[in-house]
Amino acid sequence: MSLARRQALGLLASTSFAVVTPAFAKKADGPLYKDASAPIDLRVRDLLGRMTLEEKVGQIIALWATKADIMDDLIFSPAKASKAYPNSFGQITRPSDRRGAPDGSQQAGGVGARWRTPADTAAFVTAVQKWAIEETRLGIPVLFHEESLHGYMATDATMFPMAIGMAGAFDRELMRDVQSVIAREVRARGVHLALSPVVDIARDPRWGRIEETFGEDPYLCGEMGVAAVLGLQGESKQLGPDKVMATLKHMTGHGQPQSGENIAPAPISQRELRENFFPPFRQVVKRTGIAAVMPSYNEIDGVPSHQNKWLLGDILRGEWHFDGAVVSDYGAVHELDTIHHVQPDPEASARAALRAGVDCELPDGQTYRTLVEQVRAGKVPLEAVDIACTRMLTLKFRAGLFENPWPRRDYDALTGNPEARALALKAAHKSIALLKNDGTLPLAAGAHRRVAVIGPNAAIARLGGYSSIPRQDVSLLEGVQAKLKGKAEVVHAQGVFITQSEDRSVDEVYLADPAKNRALIAEAVEVAKGADIVLLAIGDTEQTSREGFAKNHLGDRTSLDLVGEQNELFAAIKATGKPVIVCVINGRPPSYPALVEGANALLLCWYPGQEGGTAMADILFGDVNPGAKLPVTVARDAGQIPIFYNRKPSARRGYVFEDISPLFPFGYGLSYTRFEIGKPRLSSARIGTSGNVTVEVDVRNVGQRAGDEVVQVYVHDQVASVTRPIKELKGFERVTLAPGETKTVRIPLGPDAFTLWNLDMEEVVEPGLFDIMVGPDSKNLQTVTLEII
Repeated sequence: MSLARRQALGLLASTSFAVVTPAFAKKADGPLYKDASAPIDLRVRDLLGRMTLEEKVGQIIALWATKADIMDDLIFSPAKASKAYPNSFGQITRPSDRRGAPDGSQQAGGVGARWRTPADTAAFVTAVQKWAIEETRLGIPVLFHEESLHGYMATDATMFPMAIGMAGAFDRELMRDVQSVIAREVRARGVHLALSPVVDIARDPRWGRIEETFGEDPYLCGEMGVAAVLGLQGESKQLGPDKVMATLKHMTGHGQPQSGENIAPAPISQRELRENFFPPFRQVVKRTGIAAVMPSYNEIDGVPSHQNKWLLGDILRGEWHFDGAVVSDYGAVHELDTIHHVQPDPEASARAALRAGVDCELPDGQTYRTLVEQVRAGKVPLEAVDIACTRMLTLKFRAGLFENPWPRRDYDALTGNPEARALALKAAHKSIALLKNDGTLPLAAGAHRRVAVIGPNAAIARLGGYSSIPRQDVSLLEGVQAKLKGKAEVVHAQGVFITQSEDRSVDEVYLADPAKNRALIAEAVEVAKGADIVLLAIGDTEQTSREGFAKNHLGDRTSLDLVGEQNELFAAIKATGKPVIVCVINGRPPSYPALVEGANALLLCWYPGQEGGTAMADILFGDVNPGAKLPVTVARDAGQIPIFYNRKPSARRGYVFEDISPLFPFGYGLSYTRFEIGKPRLSSARIGTSGNVTVEVDVRNVGQRAGDEVVQVYVHDQVASVTRPIKELKGFERVTLAPGETKTVRIPLGPDAFTLWNLDMEEVVEPGLFDIMVGPDSKNLQTVTLEII
């Protein structure tokens, strides 16, 4: 009997219809499952024992397009809900959007979704819960979920920097603070489950979803993931006020797809999974009370993740002891039939996913709606439905839905307020990286008579994918105008357009007309000629790098360089002889060799969130000193892919005609001041295989400005039974130092920093010599040797 099967039977035994403990048998005023003082497992057991098959299956489906079944236009209809779902339903997908309404968008996201107002959302949630509690047989509240990748994807919510920028901040506390605000804004409108964070390691910048990740490194992704979940959920598995349950995405291999295409196969060995792709998920499961896990769309070794019993059963629930719910990615169960062709029809797809351990089908429960008939026909054991229903009910009890499912009355004051905006600005400051500077930066406000702000990303606040419409946003142009008001003239030119429209939800993407762009370039050159300095804002749009969720809605690319006529624009501006400072605003790593070579200075801003324009201006004019680092290796050319710093020794021998080195290394980032990092010291030169060691290093600010440095610790096993990476990040700390100030940074390393999966696929620490390397990035390192005996 498989481990997954043994676990399933064990869970079923714990939730069977046995008589409950007498002490919690029943309160005088109602059934046990409504007794908030009773243990959750007993409440679940009591409720499950009262449910019909139809009610159980109802709890493992959701409504999205099918919201039309329960609405009159946008208004929830109790009568329609009772008729369409007499046995109720478990979950509603994105209450903030208008999907299901006659004029609602059919897109998965973007401005075309045409969101509800916050008041409409709160009213809708309230009406649904009132019906579920008062007009259904058992009064089970409905679970609502929303997207919140870098802010609640709903109108008026605060939009923070995109995930990849937040990772570049190398700041766990900042990540936790940001996610706490996101949780508060989501929960305020009556939503208890967020589909975030993404901890896929990303090794292919052609993949349009790289912006959603925390970069390429397993350790960094794990640390950011843990901080994000603690910010969203808090320390307990039971939600406190202003917290939401988190969903860990996407397990796994999503970030290194074949040909860089979304949902393509991930040709990854088990060793590679265990060494690189599993660790971020494992760390979150181990160190937090993560509520839900979402499998990935792709296949691994011929098995799609949504029917992979080894992945979801033996690994996730078996080895890691995950006890939450597994929720499907949107449409992924049905794709077992329609895309992967490992199942013949929707009914078989439902059976396979349920058997693998997928507890709830999102967004509409398309295949799981067949389970009632399949159970009655003997095709699906009732026990399998009981297990899935148990897990979803457990989430509801942990969320406190039976006690308080309502939106907060002060949701408006809790959303997009001054505190949140201030944190969004702080996060933007910390996420922007300085990659090149010949001394032109920082600028002095008023030192230049006329400042030109040029480019397709200058006058628009680009927020990136999975964004909504915040209460305010600030473009680079607006930020510079505010900074220089009364001190200098700010002039602007479009330069080029990147795409023909700005609606990221459209399916077909068309680049802007080259002839029209060249006319705009000529206009921009004239503006630049009359200026003293040029700030050039280039990069991507939410159309040119995004989630490709369908064949007619693509988001991945073959080329990594700037699209459209942006390189022509840069060359023309550079030819004027004016200093050119480039602000790269995008979600992909900046593989722009000509631009890097020619720019006087280059700021990598990623998608910096709603306050990005203010943050960019603060850094350009020296009010804030940049301190972010690269969470990815930046390739020179797509031919180098995959390129990542923690390579094996036999990799990257060289190319005949090209430079083998990256354009920028992992962990790289400059400052307006200078730091000296001393030679690392170890608390002990020799430890046992289960021992711990602390790495100490002195960091001194030897420049004239206060600034931040990220101290990075890497480990290399000199000789091992299997090949090991040349270096692996195992610790980091971001420190702030005044001019002349010195701090001693202490970073502990435990057995996890030295483990490997040996020839027998056992996780062990092998005795031997280890290089402990410390520095400001993955290239410039000083080394000390540790012996493990």
